[in-house]
Amino acid sequence: MVQLTCKNLSVGYEGKEILHNINFSINQGDYLCIVGENGSGKSTLMKTILGLHSPMSGKIITENGLASTKIGYLPQQTVVQRDFPASVKEIVISGCQSRCGFRPFYNRAEKQLAISNMKKMGIENLASRCYRELSGGQQQRVLLARALCATQKMLLLDEPVAGLDPKVTEEMYEIISSLNKNDGITIIMITHDVRAALKYATHILHIGDDVFFGTKNQYLCHKFGKEYQSKGMIDNG
Repeated sequence: MVQLTCKNLSVGYEGKEILHNINFSINQGDYLCIVGENGSGKSTLMKTILGLHSPMSGKIITENGLASTKIGYLPQQTVVQRDFPASVKEIVISGCQSRCGFRPFYNRAEKQLAISNMKKMGIENLASRCYRELSGGQQQRVLLARALCATQKMLLLDEPVAGLDPKVTEEMYEIISSLNKNDGITIIMITHDVRAALKYATHILHIGDDVFFGTKNQYLCHKFGKEYQSKGMIDNG
């Protein structure tokens, strides 16, 4: 069941085109990893899907009840954001803002959703803690809980393990995989970790001089996948 289609999509910013004529579709329950070099347009593509940038040409089509307001987003954190002086609970429940409409307060269901997602991320004991006092891994769990308050359909994650140590990185990958496999949430994740992409993803979008989209097995047979294999950068297991 198709949730999102990019059709002849070109994206960029400040009038400069970065990606030209991109075509792919995402089905409900897919796990797509977007890989490629820095500056190739991965984050710009993600922001365009979210409606934060307008397409330069082409279309983004959402289906089966998916709207940009029903997509959870975990962006790359800035230094200022890491030092945000709010409690964990306040940040998590802010993910419900798109549900509130014109209401100036959160209702009981939204408060319960925030509590449920904190429990799912294993951070309910941190609810009263100040966000900026947390470790990097704890902060990412908070932001993931916040994103889950916005959606039960699709999550867009921009380098969710950046700056985390190897143990916490693997824990975060497993959490994301569980949300995909057990909760049926569609995942679109930007990553530089091709090994992890091939371990967890169902599909790969590789952005470079050429663009590849397909299953991870198709990727291994493509020149991009063969290049990574020749460099010993990925594990076929």
